[in-house]
Amino acid sequence: MPQFNVLIPELSVSNLEKSLEFYVNLLHFKIEYERPEDQFALLSLNGCQFMLEQVNGHWSTGELSYPFGRGINFQIELDAIDPLYNRLLTAAYPIKYDMQENWYRADDAHVGQKEFLVMDPDGYLLRFVEDLGTR
Repeated sequence: MPQFNVLIPELSVSNLEKSLEFYVNLLHFKIEYERPEDQFALLSLNGCQFMLEQVNGHWSTGELSYPFGRGINFQIELDAIDPLYNRLLTAAYPIKYDMQENWYRADDAHVGQKEFLVMDPDGYLLRFVEDLGTR
C-alpha cells in the first residue's frame, strides 16, 4: 500500500481510460492501485498524488462541463521538466503555456521556477515546474 499524502485531490474525469492514457503513458504517473468496478485509480509522480474517478454523481456539487478545472491549477515539481516537455511535444500534445523561467517574490526573496502548463483531457490545468533556487 502506498504512503498517502495528507491532501490528495480527487479529479472527476469523463473517461478514466482516456485519462489514464494521458497521466500514465504520457506523463509517466504510476498507478498505485485501481478499483476498476468503481472506475477509480490512485496515481503518483515524484511525491504528487491524484485520485481519478470517472464521473458517477457521488461527489457532484454541480454540472460538469469542459474545462472541468476552471479556477485551479496544480503545480507539480520535478527534478527536470525538459524530458516531459519534449515528450509532450513529440506526441503533439497541446501545450497551454510554453516553457518559461519565472521568479516569484516570497517575502524578501525571489523563488525561481522553470515551468510550463498543460491541460489534461478534461481541462484540469497542470503546471510542471523545476526549482531554480532563491535569490
